[in-house]
This record gives sequence, C-alpha cells and structure tokens, in this order.
Amino acid sequence: MTTQFQWAVNQMSAYPEYEGEPNVVFSVSWVCSGTDGVYNAASYGTSEMTLDPTQVFTPFADLTLDQVLGWVFNVIGEEGVQTAQDDCDTQIAAQQAPQTVTPPLPWN
Repeated sequence: MTTQFQWAVNQMSAYPEYEGEPNVVFSVSWVCSGTDGVYNAASYGTSEMTLDPTQVFTPFADLTLDQVLGWVFNVIGEEGVQTAQDDCDTQIAAQQAPQTVTPPLPWN
C-alpha cells in the first residue's frame, strides 16, 4: 500500500510589527503526517521565514493554509519535502516489521 501524506501547520510565530505591518510571520512549525491505512507516522519541523518586500503583504487574518505551506515548501525545497515524507515511510516500515518486540512477562 502507498503512503498518503498530509501537511499541516501547528503554529506560527509573528513579530507584533515589522516594517510597518502588524503580525508578520517569521517562523512556521509544521507536521507531515503519513499513513498506509493501518500505520501512522509524523515528521515535524520549523521553518524560518523572511518578509519579501517584492511580494504583496497578506494580513495575518487573511493567511490560508495553502499559502503558508507554500512558504514552508519554498524554504525546505523539494529535498526537505522528500526527507519528511521518507521519514514517515521509514517509521511506517518499522511498524510493519518491528525489529524489537515487548512480549508479556512469562509469569503473568
């Protein structure tokens, strides 16, 4: 079965005011979750943002998940996206074929 991935934003940190704009995001904490339908895994990260003066400023209240994830993907690049997804795949593979087990105590 193929792993399905979902990206989410857990938290954003913002400067109260930066270059005349309120609540300017400078850090995004994200999670990439993966599931094969049975097992689940997650890879977490935090990406630092910089205000791009060539882009139109979006007020904090108007930000969308897609926009903020676009920033994250731009910062971590294709390699970072792949690394997070590979980490989920590795975790799921370990759950599918565990290298260690914890059997119940024989005297219980």
